[in-house]
Amino acid sequence: MARIAGVDIPKQKRGVIALTYIFGIGKSRAQEILEKAGVDEDKTVSDWSDDEIGSVRDAVSSYKIEGELRSETQLNIKRLMDIGCYRGIRHRSGLPLRGQRTKNNSRTRKGKRKTVANKKKATK
Repeated sequence: MARIAGVDIPKQKRGVIALTYIFGIGKSRAQEILEKAGVDEDKTVSDWSDDEIGSVRDAVSSYKIEGELRSETQLNIKRLMDIGCYRGIRHRSGLPLRGQRTKNNSRTRKGKRKTVANKKKATK
């Protein structure tokens, strides 16, 4: 397995797909990196030479990825929560923040259903 940016990328996959295992690198950025490094994108990672792996590492190092990107994202969310804007409040309460309806759906954000018992009718 080739280790790039602290992540073991799978050696049986094509270079473009293997690089997407790194947080912050999608398909288009992976193509850009391989082009900059001068590596054929259809080549599997196991076929890469040591020089090619080194050039891919150098190309990847110019981008903000993995831990640095995760921490920046968390800082952005924390900033929104601290200033108390609408999106920050929604983050704090664990609700969707992009205008989705919450009456029926949004189970991904709200979590498992919490059943509330019915009120008992008063007997005469």
